[in-house]
Amino acid sequence: MALRTILTEKEDTLYKKSHPVTKFDTRLHNLLDDLKETLADAGGLGLAAPQIGILRRAVIVTNEKDEMIELVNPEIIFRSDEIQTGFEGCLSVPGRWGVVERPMHVKARAQDRNGNFFEMEGDDITARCICHETDHLDGHLFTELTDRLYTQKELDEMMNSKEK
Repeated sequence: MALRTILTEKEDTLYKKSHPVTKFDTRLHNLLDDLKETLADAGGLGLAAPQIGILRRAVIVTNEKDEMIELVNPEIIFRSDEIQTGFEGCLSVPGRWGVVERPMHVKARAQDRNGNFFEMEGDDITARCICHETDHLDGHLFTELTDRLYTQKELDEMMNSKEK
């Protein structure tokens, strides 16, 4: 396992569509392990292969139990009509957040590291994470879905004013 550099929004790779994974071998296993280690080190909730410069359809998402789930070739097969609106950030857009609408519940179909198909469902933050990371696989960042980006200072000021 190795820590990888997380690309920032200035890198062209983040805006390209990723290729499906067709070989479920040691190379894929190493990629997934590196994604997990890099995500744990960065303290985020999810990480997609394009964020470390690999244009393959592989992501790690954190579920509500704080477990890291590997999704290879994921596709969202159900999105609830109920919407959640909240702040979202990204390890590739450090220090900035935006208000983004996402479905409250999603169901995804994916493969595991050995090529076996499975489905997973997620609510709230897990649904947000699944949507966010699968967007990366199609070359999209959350910044396309928000009207405004906020800095950490602005976010802190808003939270402090809400507490008063």
